[in-house]
Amino acid sequence: MAGKKVKVVDKWKAKKWYSVKAPAMFESREICEVVAAEENLLVNRVVKASLMELGMTGGGSQMAMFTALRFRIKDVTGNDANTTLLGHEILPSFIRTFARRGKSLIHQVVDEKTKDNEQLRLKIIAVTGARVSENTKRNLRTLIVDECKGAVAEKNFDEIIQDVIYGRLSSKIFNRLKQITKMKRVEVRKSERGEIFK
Repeated sequence: MAGKKVKVVDKWKAKKWYSVKAPAMFESREICEVVAAEENLLVNRVVKASLMELGMTGGGSQMAMFTALRFRIKDVTGNDANTTLLGHEILPSFIRTFARRGKSLIHQVVDEKTKDNEQLRLKIIAVTGARVSENTKRNLRTLIVDECKGAVAEKNFDEIIQDVIYGRLSSKIFNRLKQITKMKRVEVRKSERGEIFK
């Protein structure tokens, strides 16, 4: 007696392609395409893209190439997976090029809430034009914290994160620090949005 035939279901054919969209601050551009059997499987997935890949150079094509953005899929509408921005990071390989003999590197982490009550963590690197004393480093760190906290507290998340990504906050900090000592460079190397999962 012949065995009962079992119908084989091609799971791949049951899956659908979705276009992952960046938030409105990036003109809702497509980040990538992903495939899933059910749209709820996409929610909370994290995707990455560089500013260059999004075509958002902001006048600095070199920095756009080295600036990676992290997004989390928050919901799905039709074939579009909508995202929220989690933060950015300047690639460590690029940050390493800042280290030069005869200069001081200052790292500072700043936590502050935005005007719309979003928690934001900023990681700053500052490079002086020459070696400086520990006292000068302390003064520079104090100014970095003051500038960051003031800038974050007075703006909504979408506003301040664009200042961060496109270097406007870095320029503001740089101009403040150079009043104390000669500066080579200041960058917000990483930003992280505080998340609460319910």
